[in-house]
Order: sequence, then C-alpha cells, then structure tokens
Amino acid sequence: MSTSLTCTSLSFTWPDGTPVLDGLDVAFGPGRTGLVGVNGSGKSTLLKLIVGELTPSDGTVKAAGDIGYLPQNVTLDTALRVDEALGIAARRAALHAIEAGDAAVEHFETVGDDWDVEERALATLGELGLGHIGLDRTVGELSGGESVLLRLAALLLLRPDVLLLDEPTNNLDLYARRRLYAAVASWPGVLIVVSHDRELLELVDQIADLRSGEITWYGGNFSAYEDALAVEQEAAERMVRVAEADFRKQKRELADAQVKLARRKRYGQRMWDQKREPKIVMGARKRAAQESAGKHRIMHEEKLAEARERLDEAVEAVRDDEEVRIDLPYTAVPPGRNVLTLRDLELAYGARVDGLFDLRGPERIALIGRNGAGKTTLLRTVAGELAPVAGEAETHVPLRFLPQRLDVLDGELTVAENVARFAPGATNNRIRARLARFLFRGARADQRVATLSGGERFRAALAALMLAEPAPQLLMLDEPTNNLDMASVHRLTTALESYEGALVVASHDLPFLESLGITRWLLLEEGTLRETTPEELGDPA
Repeated sequence: MSTSLTCTSLSFTWPDGTPVLDGLDVAFGPGRTGLVGVNGSGKSTLLKLIVGELTPSDGTVKAAGDIGYLPQNVTLDTALRVDEALGIAARRAALHAIEAGDAAVEHFETVGDDWDVEERALATLGELGLGHIGLDRTVGELSGGESVLLRLAALLLLRPDVLLLDEPTNNLDLYARRRLYAAVASWPGVLIVVSHDRELLELVDQIADLRSGEITWYGGNFSAYEDALAVEQEAAERMVRVAEADFRKQKRELADAQVKLARRKRYGQRMWDQKREPKIVMGARKRAAQESAGKHRIMHEEKLAEARERLDEAVEAVRDDEEVRIDLPYTAVPPGRNVLTLRDLELAYGARVDGLFDLRGPERIALIGRNGAGKTTLLRTVAGELAPVAGEAETHVPLRFLPQRLDVLDGELTVAENVARFAPGATNNRIRARLARFLFRGARADQRVATLSGGERFRAALAALMLAEPAPQLLMLDEPTNNLDMASVHRLTTALESYEGALVVASHDLPFLESLGITRWLLLEEGTLRETTPEELGDPA
C-alpha cells in the first residue's frame, strides 16, 4: 500500500511547556482511517500540524499531493456568496461572460478545462442535501450545520489527495450526518477522520489509536477495534496477574534469603566467640561468608527489581477503564407518577406542542429533530429559562438541566466548590466521598473547573447536577456527547444506567441514545412534536 502522508520524528510542545507529541513517526496510506484517542491526546493537534496551522518543534510532514482540511469549528465569512465559499466564483463568472458573448482570452484562461464546474458544484451540493440553497445565496443565510456541509462541499470539489476531518458531525443533525456518512463512504482517496461518532467510525477501513504520544494500528472499523482491544486488555490483565504472582514470589524468596543469612551470621558469630578454629581460618571463612551473603542478597534484590519492572510494564499495558459508578436512590420515580405536563405549549421561534403531553414515571425520552427545529428552546422552556409564548410547561418533581455550553459551572471555583453550590446542606466529607464515584478523588476534586479538559468538565457538570439536593427526579441533557471522546461517552452511559429518575435527552447520536434504553422517541419537526421510532429515522430523505 503506497504511502500518501508521512510524519517523521514529529514533536510539538505548547508555549506553556506542555508536551503533546515527542518524536512521532506515522504514515497514512490510501483508505479511510479513524484517528481515535482520549480528549487531550493530541488528535486535533496532529491534524493542525499536518496542514501547517501549527509549527512542529521538530520533525517533518510530507504529503504526496494536496491536502483538504475540515476543522472542528468551521467559521465562514457570513457575507460570502455560496459560490465564493465553494471557491468557484471566478470560474463561474468567466463562464457566464463567455456564454454572454464575451470572448476575452482571460475568461478562457480562468475556466481552463473546468467547463462543467457549475454543474459539479450543484451536484455536490445536492449529494450533501444542500441542493435547495443555490449558488447565489450568502453564507449568513445558512444554518450552522449547513455551513459545515458547505465547507465539506468545497473540499469535495477541490478533490484533494488527502482529506482531513476533525469532529465533522459535532454540529450536524441526524439528517445532515447521514449525508456526510455517504460522502465519507464513497471517498476514493486518503481520508483521516477524528471523531467520537460511532456510526461514522464504523465506515473506516482502519483505526489509528493515539495514546501516550504513540499510534497503534488496528485493522477494520470501530467494532473490530473494540473487539481487538478487548482481547488485548484480557491478555494485559492476565499478564498483570502473572507479574503480581512473580513479584510476591520474589519478595518471599528475598525475605527467606535474608532469614537464612541472618541465621548463618549468628552461627558464624558464635563460632568466632567460642574460638573453635584458628583465627586465620575463621577470618577467611567470615570474609567468604560475607561475600557470598552479599552476592546472594544482590541476586535476590535484582530479581525483585526485575519482577517489579515487569509488573509496572504489565500495569501500564492495561488501559484506565475506570467507570463512573454511583448509587442515586433518591432520584427514583415510581411508575405512573406524573413528572412533566405540557399543555398547548407555544415556544419562542415558532415551535409548539399541541394538546396535552405527559411524561410519567422513570421514562427515558429521546428528543430528536433537525438543527433549528426548537429542541433546545423546548428544553430551556421546560427548565424555566425561557417563558412560553402561550400554554404551560409544568414539572411535578425536582428538575435539573445540563445545557450544551456546560455553563452551570463556575470556572473559577474547584470541582468540590461547584458541587457544594448545588448541595449547600452537604458536608465537605460527604461531597468528596460522592465526587470520588465520579472519578474526582483527592486533589482532583480541588482542581479549578477552568483547568479541566472537555471530558472532565462534562463529568464535573454531571456530578454537580446529579448530586444536587434535592435529588433531581427529572434530568434533561442537551447534546451531551458533543466534544466527548469515546471513553467519556462510555462513562456517561454508565452513569446514566444508575440514574433512576425520568430522563430527556436531545441528541443526534443514535447509537448513544439506543444505549440508554430509550422508552419513547419524540421528533420535533416542522414546528410540532410527535412520536416516532428509530426505524422511521433510518431514511434521511
């Protein structure tokens, strides 16, 4: 397989001295590669180094051909026309001038061989579900998700040899995601995608796992990677058990040797005291015994040190798979109890819930719909952050709402101090004991929230809400998996398994929703809320 992109001895350190990569060697060949790793492992940094947005402190990047890059946060000038954002405005203008009878040489030079550029652009927009926007509208008229797809359309038109995508589905609704999946599945060249989106990672040919500054390769898609990882982890945990047994054995042997040496020393001392042999013979025997004892002790200490090293290596090979394990009995809601009532609710920006809607007992509801349909507006209205235009939203149990921005936390306070704000009656010891179950142990609970990674910040916000007093019996989450790595998504799923109250989750991430044991699927579409099924969502048309 020919190599298209090579990084040699690539190193990068942030200005504050934090190292990210140190001498990374990696080569990407043809096909679709999923680049995975925990938050902060350097995935996005690596892509920025490849495209030249960041300068490595050492090492080189070589690419066989052009590179296209879709960053995590797409920003386009809102005044640009669509054809300008696609990079075809000049060729399109030249074509129109020629069609109007202007035979100036510069027009033909501008068009070159690209006589069908307008048709290709419209076809590409159509494939991504943007056929309705045309080429003359401005970027400011598009939604955030449409802007992401427009940037992708521009890259597809350029036909780069290497395409880099950084969390491309973060701001896309379910339908836009399906369009992007189709584009990725049909990509003919080299593609490297950083994503926490499981459905997207199921489309790749291989997984590159960036961990501790090194990349490990796994053939196949994300499911194959998980299977291989499970086998690896089982073997690694078995090696830990073997190394632990060996370490205990070497400790016992060293202790036994020390006892024997002590007995021999006492025996030699008695012989010396009793002077049963000539002094010169006893002196030689004592020196030989001391020399032998020293060698014996050193041999056992070396064996123990080697056993400890093997144990450390075995432990290092086992990944940190700590899970959030919590017990929240006070969140339980009896079956049939009324939790939330919506009556003829009309929301700001036009969406509405006609008639009567009840949420009862420990139901788990998935709230889905296109970007801009009003899902966040509905959640904020139920949470009391927005006043309804008409009708009412009444909650009958304690409610907590976790917005996309995670702005429930004060960045200047520590994790423990933030939790204390939501549970003012709890003692410091109680707060810390409960935070430990969210993996904030000891000094971690004293970290300022502003210094936390994205996954840690989300976990801290979830802890603050779920440990609040009174305990929330209705929990609402808005796009909770955005910007979370796969390990953090797994931890969130585990935490929510322990939650016994009613749950409402707005998300475009179908695998995540299905993992939560959703009992009702609600679709907010064309301004109205209605029941649906996962099967009905399978068709993006």
